[in-house]
Amino acid sequence: MRMSSQINKPVGLIAIEKEMARQNADAISSFEAAAPLAVTIAQSLRRTGRLLLLGMGGSHAVGRAVEPLYRSLGIDAVALPLSEQLGQPLPLAGKTILLTSQSGESAEVLRWFSEAGVPSGTFGLTLEGGSTLARTVPSLVGAGGTEQAFAATRSLTVSFALHLAVLSALGEDPAEALAILHSEQRPDVRAAVAALANVSAVVTSGRVMHGVAEAIALGLTELSRVPCFPLEGGQLRHGPMEMLGPNVGVILFRARDATSPLVARMALSAREAGSPVVVFDASGDVPVEDTVTIDVGRASGMAAIFSLLPAAQHFMLGFAGARVKELGTPVRSSKITRDE
Repeated sequence: MRMSSQINKPVGLIAIEKEMARQNADAISSFEAAAPLAVTIAQSLRRTGRLLLLGMGGSHAVGRAVEPLYRSLGIDAVALPLSEQLGQPLPLAGKTILLTSQSGESAEVLRWFSEAGVPSGTFGLTLEGGSTLARTVPSLVGAGGTEQAFAATRSLTVSFALHLAVLSALGEDPAEALAILHSEQRPDVRAAVAALANVSAVVTSGRVMHGVAEAIALGLTELSRVPCFPLEGGQLRHGPMEMLGPNVGVILFRARDATSPLVARMALSAREAGSPVVVFDASGDVPVEDTVTIDVGRASGMAAIFSLLPAAQHFMLGFAGARVKELGTPVRSSKITRDE
């Protein structure tokens, strides 16, 4: 492996590991500091009953991950890429809007305020308290400042903690999720890395946990430069199964919820198609035969996200580290995307 010693580690990888080392502590601090504004956002959500989650890249993946959590509390939640809202907008009247951007300075955020102004009921979620986003609308601001490493790790965990504050203000019990953040578990992912050592493309998928699959697919693509396709579990059934085979790895995410059996059936189907399969599993159910299962305990909702995410992040680094010499150094992208 190219990551055998700290001296030989790529600068980009060192930066990512520094972010990951403090992500749980920053997430806990973020949750605690967010309480006052989270109450205000919860009041807006109770009044409107409708939530539009806007973001780009990892910020959009966060929105996709929390959609089902808000829906379970009776909120009509929809996550859209901000670029899509700019070009093919949904009506905003009667909605609470939560605009997420790590930097608060991406090209789409700046154009949004230029073209849409500040619609009623708009709030921000960012890591940078001095950003355009935070200066323009009331914003939940994550602890620790802007993420410096290229691929999103700490920013995801902190963003989920900020959402946990809002969900808590809506009546969700945060105790289980916070306990997982305090525990900082790190499952062994070496078998998962080995299982996908020879693939040339990856599909990530899930049902309720599909937003986590989207976030990890983005990180895998950014770091490994291998094509990674996030496909919701049902969508994977409807045609894309044709791409599966020994050269296409499948990574599945499941939690303790009613969709766990569907994820298990997909794992079996993918193995029948010849793909190596890794399951990041918070369901507590019996592991699927002939797959590599990374058991992270038994959890649902935000607790499952906090259980699955660090294991998947460590896998992401191992998978990419075997393929890219200068891991974490982008060649075509930048941390803050300033062009559309």
